Amino acid sequence: MKRVAPPLICHIIYRLDYGGLENGLVNLINHLPAERYRHAIICLTYATDFRRRIQRADVQVIEINKRDGKDLDAYRRVWRALRGLRPRIVHTRNLPALDMLFVAAGAGVPRLVHGEHGRDMIELDGANRKYNALRRLSRLVVDSYITVSQDLADWLVRDIGVPRRRVSAIYNGVDTTRFFPAPAEGVLPDGFAPPGSFVIGTIGRLEEVKDQPTLAAAFCRMLARRPELRARLRLVIVGDGNLRGPLERMLAEADATALAWLPGYRSDAPELLRALDLFVLPSQREGISNTILEAMATAKPVVATAVGGSPEIVEDGVTGTLVPPSDPEAMAARLMTYVDDPGLAAAHGCAGHARVLERFSLAAMLDNYRRVYDDLA
Repeated sequence: MKRVAPPLICHIIYRLDYGGLENGLVNLINHLPAERYRHAIICLTYATDFRRRIQRADVQVIEINKRDGKDLDAYRRVWRALRGLRPRIVHTRNLPALDMLFVAAGAGVPRLVHGEHGRDMIELDGANRKYNALRRLSRLVVDSYITVSQDLADWLVRDIGVPRRRVSAIYNGVDTTRFFPAPAEGVLPDGFAPPGSFVIGTIGRLEEVKDQPTLAAAFCRMLARRPELRARLRLVIVGDGNLRGPLERMLAEADATALAWLPGYRSDAPELLRALDLFVLPSQREGISNTILEAMATAKPVVATAVGGSPEIVEDGVTGTLVPPSDPEAMAARLMTYVDDPGLAAAHGCAGHARVLERFSLAAMLDNYRRVYDDLA
């Protein structure tokens, strides 16, 4: 008897690179049962070496190499790729892939899913008329919408007019076999953080929406107000992007270059998080932050801006502290609270670890995605 291949899900994303959306996609592909679904990825631009995190050998990654701006031929290339793959489900993610839903419908794909993982600087408030008109048009072809937070789900229903029954809010899950409390071992540069140091850090793309300059400004304010902290206060900003130069200049002007470490992109996030005493996410907008959840899984207290879905995962005063966005003064005050009270930092870190195990497991995320795919396939 001929064996029937499992249904194919084709995921369409802008780029396969280091980031929360991409990390969630790879976790999904790696851990959904191989006998239940096959997967392919269409990158509208290209794939970096992040593709090596995919553990399944049968996952095809197709690079469209779309040019910046209007590239009408990219639509043809996506259509041809879909006609060749013949997936049962196409799952697009975020605004850059939204218009590919109509290409997928034209290619005869039976079921369409669109995911909203968070908005960027071009539409922080979610009120861009042109983009929202395209989202409303997508209601004609999309079978199911998935958001990574209740905040985004409510926005789709309220502002875009998507029926509530077609929206599933699925929180990202943490792989607690990788992210767990453990001693840090040789991650920071030699001599950077002497015994007794308090290390504050963040991980993410150095781009405007992530707003690392607010964290750097808060750090510099703390040093200016309490110069004795220069002996033990340290800052780690992991990631790369167009904010690197401004961050380096800001730190240099405060004579804090030697007190900060900006290593660029790194692939050892669990070890880096374990080396921190406090994790900070200063974003101007978030869907649901993987790095917040990963920091909580490693038992680190979190200071995060009260934007997007962050208040849904950071319990203010229990697992960390929420602050207004773009407010270095408020952030500096909250950071100082943890610097002055290591016992509070430890308590919030333990509470965050327990919260991840209870509510944000990878198994729960996988089960919720599987239900959506099963209903469609």
